[in-house]
Amino acid sequence: MSTKARHTDIAGLYREVDGFSREKEKRQPPCIGISANRKDGLSCIAEAYVQSVVKAGGAPVLIPVITDIEALTAIIDGLDGLIMSGGGDINPLYLGEEPVPQLQDADSIRDESDFIILRLAFNRQLPVMGICRGHQLINAAFGGGLYQDIYGQNSSNRLLKHSQALARELPSHSVALTENTKLHAIVKKKALLVNSFHHQAIREIAREFIPTAFSPDGINEGMEHPEYAIFSVQWHPEAMAAHGDECMLDVFKYHIEKARRFRQAKEIHQNSIIIDSHADTPMLFPGSFNLGEKEGGKVNLPYMEEGRVDAVFMAAYIPQGERDGASLPAAAGYAVERLEQVKRQERLHPERMAIAYGPGDPARLKRQHKKALFLGIENGYAIGKDLSNLARFKEMGVSYITLCHNGSNDICDSAKGLPEWGGLSPFGKEVVKEMNRLGIMIDISHAAESAFFDVLAESAAPVIASHAAARALCDHPRNLSDRQIRALAEKGGVVQVCLYKGFICKEEEKASVSHAVRHIDHIVALAGIDHVGIGSDFDGGGELIGCRACNELINLTVRLLEAGYGRREIAKIWGGNLLRVMSAVQAGRR
Repeated sequence: MSTKARHTDIAGLYREVDGFSREKEKRQPPCIGISANRKDGLSCIAEAYVQSVVKAGGAPVLIPVITDIEALTAIIDGLDGLIMSGGGDINPLYLGEEPVPQLQDADSIRDESDFIILRLAFNRQLPVMGICRGHQLINAAFGGGLYQDIYGQNSSNRLLKHSQALARELPSHSVALTENTKLHAIVKKKALLVNSFHHQAIREIAREFIPTAFSPDGINEGMEHPEYAIFSVQWHPEAMAAHGDECMLDVFKYHIEKARRFRQAKEIHQNSIIIDSHADTPMLFPGSFNLGEKEGGKVNLPYMEEGRVDAVFMAAYIPQGERDGASLPAAAGYAVERLEQVKRQERLHPERMAIAYGPGDPARLKRQHKKALFLGIENGYAIGKDLSNLARFKEMGVSYITLCHNGSNDICDSAKGLPEWGGLSPFGKEVVKEMNRLGIMIDISHAAESAFFDVLAESAAPVIASHAAARALCDHPRNLSDRQIRALAEKGGVVQVCLYKGFICKEEEKASVSHAVRHIDHIVALAGIDHVGIGSDFDGGGELIGCRACNELINLTVRLLEAGYGRREIAKIWGGNLLRVMSAVQAGRR
């Protein structure tokens, strides 16, 4: 990095600037935001941060210390990565504590600014690196505890001197690294010599984070999240990297590469149609529900905007109930009411969203800077025994119907519950033909294996599983066997991998985005890239570590890139394959 002044005349400087052209083979550096310190009313940062980012291949952007959420949102939206920098103490009131006598200078304005920046970045899934204060701030933001002062609150009699007077580029103590962590893989060492300039520290590590480094006295010196691109260290690697420490520079290079990958993911979302094929959000709707706000659900317009998601299939879920003359019409009426609640959102937010009816609508709406909501019905119980309900639902804009849920109905047997028909019922065969005729996609999620194969035999059009997974990786009756996956693909259909813990991993508490990628890999290996997609099942129980709501779906794109999938392949997974099936189904309408 050059910091010298090369020209004393403006004309010479302009000639150099105008003559610059990035080499074609070089990629544009990712923009890395650096949270600023605040001194004497000035937003500022040590030069070493800037030097380290540039040396590692990034373009540094200083984020001023402000608390204007609108302005900070605009800044964060333009970034590819974030560094939470070092600095003064964190006000203990943010952690629900009173100050201890040893508390030093705290700045609540910077604290508030930093917490806003971090929240905005996390909501958009930006890679985050924390340094010293940033390490502590990340821990506090995710629910961990801090020592306001190590020496006054830690009873150990073997504490090191953690606030040194040495030059920042010089090491002052060692840290031991935890094996099998990202940090250990970056530096490829069991121990490091680091600098140390702090008296606050992590006391209890935040939930889900894992420790990556400890000083000899047991003080936490590093942590990372196993699924999100978030890591942090207690020391100041920027001071050492800027002075030639290659090991510390590697830490920055790792973060810059994560940011570069995130930038690629953003470009894919910008240039593709990103579709989540199954959300149960209508199940949450009271009459006053507003998709324009974050009201507790996992899918809404702000989350779609933050996650760069273009379209979501809103499924009107109908619990399986009695199948008598009163209950069946009531089920149909309930489905209509749920669908009307989705359509009501279009009237509330005509400038932000619209109901989508065909495969070309998401791209058209994206050009208009709007989100697309498709309509679906989960459980053919809503059809009852009346085929005319199908035309009624089609007229409302329903794009697919899941034939059953947990329990057999008048159409077919379910994957859960007692078998009744041995597959499709006679009425169910009529339903399949009528759905083909109307151009409604048939969704076999929840169907028994016997019903699944009956549907494939009866349907003239490709079939989907809007939210399913591979039984070979997680033995659950709701998941599809390898034989089913191959058969579905042979008919031109698509398996939309769900994000429901119990369908992704037998150890539900460990179910993560990594497991979801393995299911995608498995289906691609069996059936090919043209027969897999993603259906989150958000608001119906779907969520994984590393992907808990619609705004976090871009993390799955990042993980697919890291798994070796190319842009075109990811575009197929995220919507291209499903839209192909929809086109075929609607083209076959008679």
